[in-house]
Formats: sequence, C-alpha cells, structure tokens
Amino acid sequence: MSAISGRALHYVFKIGDRAKNSFFFRQILGMTVLRHEEFKEGCDAACNGPYDNRWSKTMVGYGPESSHFVIELTYNYGVSSYEMGNDFGGVVIHSKDILSRAAEHSYPVKQVAGRAGSLLTSPDGYKFFVIDDQPSANSDPVQSVELNVSDLKNSRKYWHDLLRMNVLEESEGSLRLSYGGEQASLQITQIAEPVNRAKAYGRIAFAIPTAQQSPLEEAVKAAGGAILTPLITLDTPGKATVSVVILGDPDGHEICFVDEEGFGALSQVEPDGAQRLDNYIGKDPFQQK
Repeated sequence: MSAISGRALHYVFKIGDRAKNSFFFRQILGMTVLRHEEFKEGCDAACNGPYDNRWSKTMVGYGPESSHFVIELTYNYGVSSYEMGNDFGGVVIHSKDILSRAAEHSYPVKQVAGRAGSLLTSPDGYKFFVIDDQPSANSDPVQSVELNVSDLKNSRKYWHDLLRMNVLEESEGSLRLSYGGEQASLQITQIAEPVNRAKAYGRIAFAIPTAQQSPLEEAVKAAGGAILTPLITLDTPGKATVSVVILGDPDGHEICFVDEEGFGALSQVEPDGAQRLDNYIGKDPFQQK
C-alpha cells in the first residue's frame, strides 16, 4: 500500500466517575470540553468497550480536534471502575501551568526515576507526564502518547511497514512514530512482562481520507493482521455520519481509522458542550424524562 495521509486525533479512556474526571481534566490539566454526546445503547464498533448499555462520550483538549490531539472520556452508566493493565504508558504534555494548578488544588505530583517530567495520575489511574515548559509556537501541548508492547521488532513492522507511520526516533527499547507535521506522536515501548490490556484498555484514533480506508483494511487482511471491526458506518443522532475500521496491533492495541471527510464535520466544537456535561454529571439523562 502507498503512503497514508494520516492525522492523529485522540485516545480513548474509560472512566468510572465523571465528576472526578471532569475536575482533573478541566481544573488540573486545563483542558476544555469540546463536545459531549449521550447514547442509549452500545456502539456498533465497540467505541465504549464490550458494553451494550447507556454511555456517554466527552471530548476534552487544548483546542479543536482539527488541529489538536484530544482525549475521549467514555463513561458507561453503572460501571464505577475498570481493572487497569500495563498496556498504556502515558501522555506527555508540555505546559507551564499544570503543576501550579496541581499545587493550588493539592493534587498529587510524583517524580519517576529515569523519566522526564512530573507524573500526574488521573482518577482512574491513567498517567500524564507534564514537562514544565511552554510548547513551541503552533505546537499542541499534547506531544505524545505511549503504548507498551511485548516485541518492539514486531511492532515496528506493524506500525511502520504496514500502517505506514514515519519513524521519528528509535532506540533499543522504544520507537516514536507519526504521520507527519506538528501532530502528536505515538511512542511504543517494549516492556519485559506480557502486555495485559485488562478491562481499562483504550483506543487510539487517526483520520485518513475515505479513499484510503478500504485499501488499508485489505492490506491488513493480506498481512494477517487483526480486523476488530470491518469497515462500518456509524451514526451520531443529529450529527454527521462517519465510516470507521478498527484494527488490532500485535499486542491487541485498538486502532481506529475514521474517514477525514465525515469526521471533520462530526468533530465540530459544541459551544454548549461543557454545560451539557455539567448537566449530566451524577445523572442518568434517559431516566430524567
């Protein structure tokens, strides 16, 4: 397959308490709510995990998804916590403000030996490494997302050779890749123990042109790669329809490739997104009617 015109979009976290996470991502990390959506039943592409129940999706970040890498917070009604595995390494953020906000609110901050930055852990246990400096001009504060893998050589073949991501940096134990430009990069790091995705596993998403989705799916099939959800159309009530194909890397990390055209319309910032989230926190909106 030829080069892929990919763009890093977001990473999905399953959360157990919307109020605590709202405080962490908004008041500590300083992200804003970009949009909030409520669903009556599970997603056909397992966007909310293997749960066929009511759920919500809240997108938070430092700017619109058209120009920033953001976080998708998935909340399944009735699920208060998820077993954490060792599959997710962390998010690296450059900011001069986060540590002072953490101190103001007495939010725990740790130092990790051999790791740059200060570690803040979300209410559900997801790691954020904060580099206390100002991001460069036109640069997203979210610099990279790290996934842990069991065999770096196999992962390199998958992410670089098959998914056509560009290698930015390479060392004995890790690899940093990107589809180009100023977008957030993906770091894959080999760990000694088997990768355990447990119940809290997430999903990374990229946008590519519609015309590249089917050829990518066929290339992955031909290579014997995992197709978790074949190319499918997803509807969001009142919003644009998108097409997605969900892949699984050699360690089972989920990768969503959504069509750039549809997603560009779907991902528009909602002026009332924050208010709508606040209205739903602590409530089941479908029981309020």
